[in-house]
Amino acid sequence: MDRHSTPAARVRRSRAERQRETRDALTLAALVAFARDGYHGASLEAIAGDAGFSKGAVYSNFGGKAELFLAVMDYSLQTLRGDDWDPFAAAETGDDRAPQQGEPGAPEQGQTGAAEQGEADAAEMVRGFGLATLEFITTAARDASLIDSLRARSQVLIDAYERAAAARRPPGEDLPADDVARLMAALDQGISVLALSGVASAGDALLRTGLRRLVDPANAANEPPPARDDTTSRLPDVDRVQRLIHDTSEP
Repeated sequence: MDRHSTPAARVRRSRAERQRETRDALTLAALVAFARDGYHGASLEAIAGDAGFSKGAVYSNFGGKAELFLAVMDYSLQTLRGDDWDPFAAAETGDDRAPQQGEPGAPEQGQTGAAEQGEADAAEMVRGFGLATLEFITTAARDASLIDSLRARSQVLIDAYERAAAARRPPGEDLPADDVARLMAALDQGISVLALSGVASAGDALLRTGLRRLVDPANAANEPPPARDDTTSRLPDVDRVQRLIHDTSEP
């Protein structure tokens, strides 16, 4: 070290900042655990341990498993809160495809295998969290202390669809935008349940087609049908979960 230099002053984090970091770490560890073990099967002690804390840290930040799951739902719903969320946007295709083996910019064979495995792991996590969400819904719907919290999270999805419906509202439409939004949310959740049930043709492409037909049926009827092999899902999307896996696996 240069004898004329001085060490950088250590920045002390506030109590609120430390608590936020703890909550974030527990939330991300819980997402992984719920996706892997299900809502009922996940252990708060194991979640705390995966995040590097004792079980007491969970109860210092959350009221219990249900409140922790609600925090994970909030994390998954973040993308819906911004005005730039577009439920009609298609997955990248054509010229945006990744370079293939032998093409300039293509990854080496080992890197390709790792990327495919990472995508498969992320897709499995998305599916696992969807199943855990179904478990939570059936539990919360029977619990008077949780039903309002569950309704509030569902409203986030409806509000996002209402913004999308209002932006694409065709002339002469007399069905209120909030009613259209509820129909869109119902289609979204129904497609998700079908996909989780193993219906191979239920995916993002079919959902986008259905959403467009709900919002503007006259114009959407002239569009080509969706590709039946496009079965990607969202909330949270696979790319986002891949980044999460990468971030949480680093020391």
